[in-house]
Amino acid sequence: MTDLRNNAPRRYFVDAGGRRVLIGLTLEETFEFERLDSKPVADLSEGQVLRDGKVPWPAAGEQRWQELYAKHDGAWKAWLVQNRGERAVGFSLY
Repeated sequence: MTDLRNNAPRRYFVDAGGRRVLIGLTLEETFEFERLDSKPVADLSEGQVLRDGKVPWPAAGEQRWQELYAKHDGAWKAWLVQNRGERAVGFSLY
């Protein structure tokens, strides 16, 4: 089976300062999203939720993560549609 992960377009762009920013988010939102995405919490006692049924996350952090992801994902899908036509026109095997 072919590994398709390397064939997917990257979801980041490089801003004028040379920093990676998620499509549809600001630099600050990208930083916040990545911080929330990499920070599991081990205590379920204070209103936390389970993400993917495995790793506990704070409910407020999970909600903000979902907001940022939804914003990014919407912009990402629009970017794909916009660029799909450009790639098809410039695509040539020979």
